[in-house]
Amino acid sequence: MEGYLLLSTDWKDALGELVAGARSHLMISSPYVTRDGIAFIMGKRDPHLNSITFATDLSPANICDGATDPNALSLLMSRVPNVVLRHLPRLHAKVYVSDARCAIITSANLTRGGLERNYEYGVRIPESPVVASILQDISRYSELGALVGRDSLQVYCDIANRVRAIYQRQRDSVTRSLRSEFEKHLAAAQDQLLRLRLAEGPMHTVFAKTIRYLLTRYGPLSTEQLHPRIKAIHPDLCDDTVDRVIDGKNYGKKWKHAVRSAQQQLKKKGLIVLDDERWTLAGPT
Repeated sequence: MEGYLLLSTDWKDALGELVAGARSHLMISSPYVTRDGIAFIMGKRDPHLNSITFATDLSPANICDGATDPNALSLLMSRVPNVVLRHLPRLHAKVYVSDARCAIITSANLTRGGLERNYEYGVRIPESPVVASILQDISRYSELGALVGRDSLQVYCDIANRVRAIYQRQRDSVTRSLRSEFEKHLAAAQDQLLRLRLAEGPMHTVFAKTIRYLLTRYGPLSTEQLHPRIKAIHPDLCDDTVDRVIDGKNYGKKWKHAVRSAQQQLKKKGLIVLDDERWTLAGPT
């Protein structure tokens, strides 16, 4: 299609142009992000651009591997006045959108490997209606994740730095005490992320927003069809090892009960209806 550009080894130049051309808002979805990636964005950004939305995956495993550096995101938030940062586990989409006018969809993360070393492939899309649709879709998906404020990010950076340091030491030592220390700090990092995930409300509130998103995207779905889709988006909240037990009786997986609570909450508000064993949107999306 006219104006569309296939990108491979030259994609970095196209990204630089996209970032430099952003005047009001830049949307970035990159599961992995490092200092090299943030430095590139900062170097190309127009000084008057003060609004960036950034979706990424701050999972401890990514921190340990060095695939994601939360300190780089902290630097971005300190330099740009209005940064909306969201954490979403299993985020895999690499999408860059400038002012709803131009978008790049690519295989490349915002890392040195993604920008310089790896063979990446993607497409630049200049068609405003298509770009607006992409922006709406990726924005709505990112809103399912945890909102990470500057102070919360700093707390997580402190924990993540300790986890990363211990992980590196652990690679050189297999002592039981060090493994125990690593697991303790890893659990602390995971707990901090769960606090962020649930900061906007209880688990069923997170699931309620997700159910509406899934019904908007896929149409009517049964509860059995919703379960695996919800779990795919929120693996950290859908723990199959935790059951709901009342008076010594096991009533199944706790997260599935939270899904049921979310469904009943939405139904009571008139936002979804159950028709022929499938949930359907009834209110505005």
